[in-house]
Amino acid sequence: MLYALLCYHQEDIVCAWSKEEDAAVMAKLAAVQERLVTAGKLGPVARLLPTTAATTLRKDQDPPLVLDGPFAETKEQLLGFYILDCKDLDEALDIARELGRANPGGSYEIRPVGLFQDGGARG
Repeated sequence: MLYALLCYHQEDIVCAWSKEEDAAVMAKLAAVQERLVTAGKLGPVARLLPTTAATTLRKDQDPPLVLDGPFAETKEQLLGFYILDCKDLDEALDIARELGRANPGGSYEIRPVGLFQDGGARG
């Protein structure tokens, strides 16, 4: 079963990390990710650029309205995601806990993925 592990945190906190603090967190995450690659559990991983780089298409308008920035007003922002191949939710939770020990603060939302189309894009 595929699971999306959505990574939420307060963007102002994460963006305030020094290069050294950010590199230390990324190194801890890389160690967990390497184990997941070896186990065949890790799919794509993405770190999103800040919400200031976002554009939103409001489709409930005619014509649709394009807005600068994210639409949602929240305390925590979606900063990235993992795609995991796990036998069940318990295994996905175990991986989230392990990643959480490497990355302070924020939260992970774990959601089953219904693969609609693999996309075919390779990069």
